[in-house]
Amino acid sequence: MRKFGQWAGLLALSAAVTLGLGQTGLPAAWLIGPMIAAIALGVGGASIRVPPSGFTMAQAIIGCLVAHAVTSSILLSIARNWPLMLGTVGLTVLVSGIVGWLFVRYGSLPGTTAAWGVSPGAAAAMVAMAGEHGADARLVAVMQYLRVVLVVLSASLVTHALAAGPQGADVPVAPVEALDLRGLAATLLVAGIGGWIGHRFRIPSGALLVPMVLGALVQSGAGVTLQLPNALLTVTYTVIGWSIGLRFTREVLRHALRAVPQMLLSTGLMIALCSLSAWVLVTLLPTDPLTAFLATSPGGLDSVVVIALGSGVDLPLVLALQTLRLFVVVLSGPPLARLIARYA
Repeated sequence: MRKFGQWAGLLALSAAVTLGLGQTGLPAAWLIGPMIAAIALGVGGASIRVPPSGFTMAQAIIGCLVAHAVTSSILLSIARNWPLMLGTVGLTVLVSGIVGWLFVRYGSLPGTTAAWGVSPGAAAAMVAMAGEHGADARLVAVMQYLRVVLVVLSASLVTHALAAGPQGADVPVAPVEALDLRGLAATLLVAGIGGWIGHRFRIPSGALLVPMVLGALVQSGAGVTLQLPNALLTVTYTVIGWSIGLRFTREVLRHALRAVPQMLLSTGLMIALCSLSAWVLVTLLPTDPLTAFLATSPGGLDSVVVIALGSGVDLPLVLALQTLRLFVVVLSGPPLARLIARYA
């Protein structure tokens, strides 16, 4: 009964916050509202957690949503602009390395914790690898998920400022379509199989990326159009918001309290410096500032994709850069952390 009361309270608070944010026209309100409500309950001592299978399925649904909107254009975008994209991703990783070096050298965070904590993406992978390499996994988790929260909020505010129309209305996340049971069944099947494969084989962000690729193959090869009703998307966004927010417990924040100002500063520096790389992208590519900002935003992939899908931006470019950055970060994380620890 106690857990039932917590879930009921979380649901009620999420609905209230989401409706309030929706009145302002803020993009991804169905993601941000539940996230804010979950942070409030998590810090307040709630013991409930989103099951790992629920979070995996939610990421898989987002992967299917991307596959529904984009297919081969992602690969074409990478093929046409790969030197610039690789350079932009390299600049983002270099920025995170510089910030990490500064905080290991002059901050009070122990060991290589700062080096792992400022990594621009793959939060779950960074937390797991940090513990294996001797860093304080709890502090790394706080830094990573604090970054995710701040990136989501800043990306939503920037999107609201740049993409709002005359009445401040958003582009809808997905078109309203007549219910197609065959397409819905294909979506759930792709999400279930792809999410399981990504989780089972520990592919970085595989719960999102495998269904995305599998869904694109199903749509192009089997002639079945994936369908994602608004009700399914609403539940998906809510689950992702809860999963992020409930990680912020009172115990974890108390452990990290002294380092919170440093964490906020490091995340702010990351967002600001990545915004500079977005400006470079705008000057070198025929793209708009909002697309460049979301493409270079330092994670997380699922949250940024949700915001991008509802903003009318160049989704192939955003997804191509974000996916490329994810793999570069996962591959470069351990050697970069060791390098920072050695020279800082």
